[in-house]
Amino acid sequence: MFKLALVAGHYLGTAGKNCPKALDPNATKEWWLNNRIVDKIETILAAYDGIQILRIDDTTGRNNVPLEDRPAKANAWGADFYLSIHHNAATKIFSGGGIAAYVCPKASATSIEWQKALYEAAIKYTGLKGDRAEPIAVASHYETRKTAMPAVLMECGFMNSTVDCPIIL
Repeated sequence: MFKLALVAGHYLGTAGKNCPKALDPNATKEWWLNNRIVDKIETILAAYDGIQILRIDDTTGRNNVPLEDRPAKANAWGADFYLSIHHNAATKIFSGGGIAAYVCPKASATSIEWQKALYEAAIKYTGLKGDRAEPIAVASHYETRKTAMPAVLMECGFMNSTVDCPIIL
């Protein structure tokens, strides 16, 4: 049995995590974007035998699951892989952006394999290669650093990019 821990990053009450009204009249919150992707992953994987999924975030988006609790829940459950879905934002509306996939420093070879495969699949599906200097990157994100299993944090485009936002929405 393969055990996948999934997280739709942030929650509806996280301040400033939304598309700007100039690009999206609804000012869609990041959690809705993240949740839509996580829901799609769950739906696709439900068709396969031998996969269990644990949603780490609150599936309603109304309650914050503290950052410290996320890897702890996955670790306690014995997950085989941890995937955290996010969308990025810059300080202003701009035309750059793209997708990025992060692993922690000293990531396992398995984490790096997943990172590359997830990044390539996301680019193939969305076309959001963007102009990032390091789209396949290493960063000390708490979620990927504190898991006992391979882990990747995906940033699925910029909510305030004139290029990314229409595709994201």
